[in-house]
Amino acid sequence: MSRHVVTINRAPVLTLWAAVVAERLGFRREEALTLGKCVAGLNARSKGRRLGIFKPGVDKGRTPRGTKRGEEFRVDLCGRAVPAIETAGGIRAVKGDREISAESVATYLEKKVGADLDDTRAAMEELARSYDPAELADAAYALYEEFRPAIPPGRRGWGAKGELDLDRVRELRPDA
Repeated sequence: MSRHVVTINRAPVLTLWAAVVAERLGFRREEALTLGKCVAGLNARSKGRRLGIFKPGVDKGRTPRGTKRGEEFRVDLCGRAVPAIETAGGIRAVKGDREISAESVATYLEKKVGADLDDTRAAMEELARSYDPAELADAAYALYEEFRPAIPPGRRGWGAKGELDLDRVRELRPDA
């Protein structure tokens, strides 16, 4: 029997998984999308620093605009403390001085995951629903490590695509 495999890099996989986890934890879809994107961005920056791609303390494209916004707080998600604010539309993760747009994250996922987006989301939602929310909050990143696409180590793996096996995602359910 053939397996359902998606060739993709890790950033959109983590973005989608963290968003699915956030929804399971009670966030609305738009809130969850921004939180998921921020988790993936925080991971990418950490890895980029470890690989020497980014210099510590330097974020390109980040210039303060002096805009006023609500008080920033943190949301714990997939092992990351995600900076967020309360907006008129709900909670939004922030990057630098800007809130992340749920619409831009949805577009990003549609572009990167493509025709496999619905199937990928469904597999991740099945996995997330198989856990009690408190258990999922603790296990989310370890589960991601179990199904994320394999890529070459070091700089060779930066931005590289690997195989995301949707059957493997489903097999990680405790009841599978």
